[in-house]
Amino acid sequence: MLKVRLLSIASALALAAGPVVAQTPQALSDLVGARAGQAEAEVQRRGYQATDRSETVGDGRMTYWRRGNDCVSIMTRDGRYESINQAGRSECGGGSSSNTGAIVAGVAIVGLAAALAAHKDRHNGGDADHDREYQRGYQAALYGSSYDDRHESEGYHEGYLAGEREGSNRRHASSGWMRGVPAAAQDACTQRADRQADRSSGSSVATGVRELGPNQYELTISAGWLRYSCRVSGSGEVLWLEPVR
Repeated sequence: MLKVRLLSIASALALAAGPVVAQTPQALSDLVGARAGQAEAEVQRRGYQATDRSETVGDGRMTYWRRGNDCVSIMTRDGRYESINQAGRSECGGGSSSNTGAIVAGVAIVGLAAALAAHKDRHNGGDADHDREYQRGYQAALYGSSYDDRHESEGYHEGYLAGEREGSNRRHASSGWMRGVPAAAQDACTQRADRQADRSSGSSVATGVRELGPNQYELTISAGWLRYSCRVSGSGEVLWLEPVR
């Protein structure tokens, strides 16, 4: 009997020491395979916030998201969420991903003005009540407030989605992998994107980067829902800027 018990304990220890199979959290399992641009807002709506940690894995990018003490890793490849796995708490680091700490008031005002103007263009204007509701939703999402489903309106809903997108843009702009890109390169591309999108100066931010060689970069520039690809030198010479379809 003792021998059987010892064998059972040994087997349990061997299993514990073996590799741990990554598990997809049930709360996010339906997003595996979804388009990244659409799924990101849904991840946030379910309570997760992007951390400033990201890494390139082959031809994909791994990002880390936290919800309280919960941490998940999301692999994006070819524009879709290829996998979403539970990660250790330490994988999300200790840095805050709060919108409030990452966005200054001036940026929020510029982003709101540009988003509201673009929204009015798409919907052939709107009355004052609709605009106020849009601004209320935008500011709520941008600064991390919960969705106000008790006082929901069409304008509030659309503004909240736009505020979520802007908050995501600003978090990615301040993330670790963007800090290594020369400021001259980022400024040149964002200013060109502002002019091309006919938006207020400061509306666009650099949210992604691919190094092409010594002192050469391809930046993803975001202005609300708009995306541009910008090839630029480290000194700020823009070679081209094209919209991303």
